[in-house]
Amino acid sequence: MSLTFKRTSSLLFFLTALIPVSLAQFQGIRWTPDGKAFLSSNREALLRTDVVSGQETVFVSKEQLTLPGSGKPLPVAGFAFSPDSSTVLLFTNTARVWRYNTRGDYYLLDRKTNQLRQVGKNQPSQSLLYAKLSPDGTKVAYVSKNNLFVEDIASGQTTPLTTDGTRKRINGTFDWVYEEEFGCRDGFRWSPDSKQIAYWQVDASAIRDYLMLNTTDSVYSHAVPVEYPKVGESPSPVRIGVVSATGGPTRWLKIPGDPQQHYLVRMEWFPSTSELIIQQLNRKQNRSILFVAQPSDGSATPIHEESSSTWIDTKESWNRGNPGGWEWLDGGKSFLWVSEKDGWRHLYQLSRDDKKETLLTPGSYDIASISYIDDKNRYVYFIASPNQPTQRYLFRTKMDGKGKLERLSPASETGTHSYDIGPGGQLAMHTFNSHRVPPTTTWVRLPTHQVVRSSTRPSAASPTPRNVEFFTVTTADGITLDGWIRKPANFDSTKKYPVVFYVYGEPANTTTNDVFSAGSNNLFDGDMAKAGYCYVSLDNRGTPTLKGTAWRKAIYRQIGRINVRDQAMGAKKLFEQRSYLDTSRVAVWGWSGGGSMTLQLLFQYPEIYKTGISIAAVGNQLFYDNIYQERYMGLPQENRDDFVAGSPITYAKNLRGNLLYIHGTGDDNVHYSNAEVLINELIKHNKQFQVMPYPNRTHSISEGEGTNRHLRTLYTKYLLEHCPPGPR
Repeated sequence: MSLTFKRTSSLLFFLTALIPVSLAQFQGIRWTPDGKAFLSSNREALLRTDVVSGQETVFVSKEQLTLPGSGKPLPVAGFAFSPDSSTVLLFTNTARVWRYNTRGDYYLLDRKTNQLRQVGKNQPSQSLLYAKLSPDGTKVAYVSKNNLFVEDIASGQTTPLTTDGTRKRINGTFDWVYEEEFGCRDGFRWSPDSKQIAYWQVDASAIRDYLMLNTTDSVYSHAVPVEYPKVGESPSPVRIGVVSATGGPTRWLKIPGDPQQHYLVRMEWFPSTSELIIQQLNRKQNRSILFVAQPSDGSATPIHEESSSTWIDTKESWNRGNPGGWEWLDGGKSFLWVSEKDGWRHLYQLSRDDKKETLLTPGSYDIASISYIDDKNRYVYFIASPNQPTQRYLFRTKMDGKGKLERLSPASETGTHSYDIGPGGQLAMHTFNSHRVPPTTTWVRLPTHQVVRSSTRPSAASPTPRNVEFFTVTTADGITLDGWIRKPANFDSTKKYPVVFYVYGEPANTTTNDVFSAGSNNLFDGDMAKAGYCYVSLDNRGTPTLKGTAWRKAIYRQIGRINVRDQAMGAKKLFEQRSYLDTSRVAVWGWSGGGSMTLQLLFQYPEIYKTGISIAAVGNQLFYDNIYQERYMGLPQENRDDFVAGSPITYAKNLRGNLLYIHGTGDDNVHYSNAEVLINELIKHNKQFQVMPYPNRTHSISEGEGTNRHLRTLYTKYLLEHCPPGPR
């Protein structure tokens, strides 16, 4: 299942170039159009910072952000400008919707008159989502109460574009499962000429509610319904319509295929025409079709199709979690596309009519993500690591199909690099870290990587202060796993030390990247190395590392089996190779998919793992959502045995060691029912264990006073008691 607890840190809204933008979803630097400066908010003013000099000037003052009579400026969470910079759209007073603060209030600031007024003032407070200025800067569109509205900036007149929105008929945004598993949140797009809006409509009326029970916020308990399609349930029908920005009837696109057996995961306007491009996946997510749609008559013509024997990843998996946008080239005559059809994740250039396809990154390596497209000079910049899958570097290649790689990240900086490249491709914010070097940021000039402004950077060659070692281990099955180990302070190889494994092991995340957090455990109250533990992590087959399609997709219909065996066999080989690991003191822990892995290792390999701390785990795969589980496991109507064989409850009867099971009763992602069916199974077999429910906490178990401290204390006390630290 998706690692939502890893994504719960608040979004940083660095603020942006002058294009239509959904303020509540944008991630990254907000560059000025010339690529020489960026805009940001200190929550009291909007600032412009010159990249080269670092000089900071006030772009919108504290006084301009202050409502009459309020005495203090609006706390700005995000903003965007009209094309002529005369109008600023401000996002404030935010509230969380499932994972992120995407709901709130919006204001318009006229920089010429300094007038500040609220958008959608007749809507309930904190009810607006994804407000966007039109490309011509004359209107703003937003969603409220699952309906779509347009407000004229000059007159303030508001036009409802839809009126049929309900809790389960959703216009301009998405239901829980589209948001969680496809990254889809902002569900409407302005046309380039500002005359039309294309939007998704989700019909979740046939999706049954999962009823979470709130038992603490009132004397009587009350149900909290979430429309949640369990695995095996048909998807919510989704359609795309186009409506005039001045109102009127919606023209629905005639996209072939049963909407209850397909997903519409991407939709954008062509940059200079009135056409739309749309990606459709079938329910099994192993067939992708691109359509070009004509809003005038609703017709949709397929232009590109791809199939897989496993599944096809969507854009959010290789675009840093953002499914929006399209990588246009030649003014919309062609575009970039990512495919794994040759066994590696590669970049292709496709013509609009699909008559010409050019492989841009040939070779036995994966790209991780696209960083920048220099259409003028015919370069594409991307992150990859052909020789070491735990690391990340910036490369570029000419878009001529010859595939000559040019590494831009410095050879002296071994580890993980990320870049936010400004318009024009001349300047970039560069962040580097490794297990030896904490995250540091420099501003660089590309393609030379010349540093134009730098923060204080420790030497990349300095020894690690945390004694973390990266390694590979080859199991008895011939599978080579990447891993790291953090050894105890004052390590003595002649002694025996307890080992704690940190696991995840599903297709949503990796744990062995070469980053500064490797070897850290934020749940342990103290320092694991000083306490006397060896701390280890391994990445098994099926994790999304840069080892090729066969590696990533070996887990298809095998979650709970192949990944579990890889972890166990990796542990056994480590014990053979490293005599200082005490096989009588072996613990394992994980969260979400890692919680499930923890249960599986305790149950399936009790001779190896003696203690486990499992947090927010799926106990029964048939209880999770349809998009995630069917993508990686197929349909239970066809291969139910695989779901049963991959579920922890199937093996609960084998528990021999110590188990601490932790779950939030308000978890809308991995429902608390997973905990209760697991508890019942353990009770049936008279297995003794400890369970900690956190009332009304979500998947992150972060809400409520004292929660984080309590969880850390509970985790640490249990580990110290059942897997005693220190050498022997």
